[in-house]
Amino acid sequence: AKWCVCSVCGTHSPRLHACLHCVHFACYQGHIQDHSASMQHNLVVDVEQGQVLCVACGDYVYDTDVGRIAQACREKSRRSLGLDTEYRAWEPDQVEMTLLQANPKRRRPTANSTIGLRGLINLGNTCFMSCIIQALTHTPLLRDYFLSDKHVCQFNNDSTRCLVCEISRLFQEFYSGNKAPLILHKLLHLIWTHARHLAGYEQQDAHEFFIAALDVLHRHCQGNPPSNGDSTHTCSCIIDQIFTGGLQSDVVCQACNGVSTTIDPFWDISLDLGPCPYGTSKADKTVPTSLADCLDRFTRPEHLGSSAKIKCSGCQSYQESTKQLTMKKLPIVCSFHLKRFEHSNRLHKKISTFISFPEHLDMTPFMSNRRNNNNNHNGVTTHPTDINNRYSLFAVVNHVGSLDAGHYTAYVRQHRDQWYKCDDHMITRATIQDVLQSEGYLLFYHKQILEYD
Repeated sequence: AKWCVCSVCGTHSPRLHACLHCVHFACYQGHIQDHSASMQHNLVVDVEQGQVLCVACGDYVYDTDVGRIAQACREKSRRSLGLDTEYRAWEPDQVEMTLLQANPKRRRPTANSTIGLRGLINLGNTCFMSCIIQALTHTPLLRDYFLSDKHVCQFNNDSTRCLVCEISRLFQEFYSGNKAPLILHKLLHLIWTHARHLAGYEQQDAHEFFIAALDVLHRHCQGNPPSNGDSTHTCSCIIDQIFTGGLQSDVVCQACNGVSTTIDPFWDISLDLGPCPYGTSKADKTVPTSLADCLDRFTRPEHLGSSAKIKCSGCQSYQESTKQLTMKKLPIVCSFHLKRFEHSNRLHKKISTFISFPEHLDMTPFMSNRRNNNNNHNGVTTHPTDINNRYSLFAVVNHVGSLDAGHYTAYVRQHRDQWYKCDDHMITRATIQDVLQSEGYLLFYHKQILEYD
């Protein structure tokens, strides 16, 4: 059996069977039938597939216990060969079967279905929260996670303390089919409890709320440290799996060209919109007009100058250097923060410059292995694009008005190409042109192709 050799003819056979009555191995080409006829041993098992064959009737017997043993043996064999777990189609367990039997009628969303769209009541300057919740509830993988009931509460199912439980409940409400606007008073209270700097009824920054919400969700999710030693991921919770990427920082000594590299995790990328504060060339003083311009400048080498010398490990002395940021590892959801609010000692203002952004985005030119090999100021790469670095826009948060008196709205994508504008409790249809022509404050892109883990 170890070498798949028939005891009768001694040949290798892909359909070797073992007798379940005695120690005998024979191929399916007549020898196992001969053994059964002479010994009256009718039950044999396919040693490759683990299926039981009744030779008397010539049919396979599919037994649950035998199938479970066979599956365990196949998984053990694959692990011994260093292979991944074998793919298996979803089979409902007893709890899921009970739910399916109790709910035999299930909605099938059509192309024009509005299931998943709910307006949110403004509780008094809470539009900053509503637009972020709209973006999160339309994040595909996050939606799938919560609708499949994957969350395990760390607070003994006390949803009054757990933000993830409340978000999970909101997902159920969003996709229940009810179209009445929701009131987020419980969510607001939890945010005030766990992120006290956001407490109060004054208008808050939507970007600040987004980062605070991810931080609390991350702390309330259960996740384990990675087994592959990846330093860019310190947690395997759903928040880190979706939103966390790795940002590579290369500091190059101008004396010996020695490179010091660090990789830091990030949840989003903040992009400057004004003139480059550290540049000296004419190109550095130009104002970006597109998301590609912002990313090009973000990943362009920056000369740190004589006032920011670093101690070079090669020179063993303080030297001038350049610093360059690139994308080492891309997250499933890329979030871009366009820094429209400028705060300085002298003035506080909003930058209303129109920044164009695409429906589909290729991040290949800004990857570490591409950008560092093409170290120029134009940001143009001659390398072919990588399909694994392509993204599609699925949500946009906008701020209308001035810095002192403004309002947040959001565009979200429903299904493949249907867009809706979310303005507190008002949900209206929109076109992709409406989205791309909006001012844009927070941009959310989802990977087009996901790596199978």
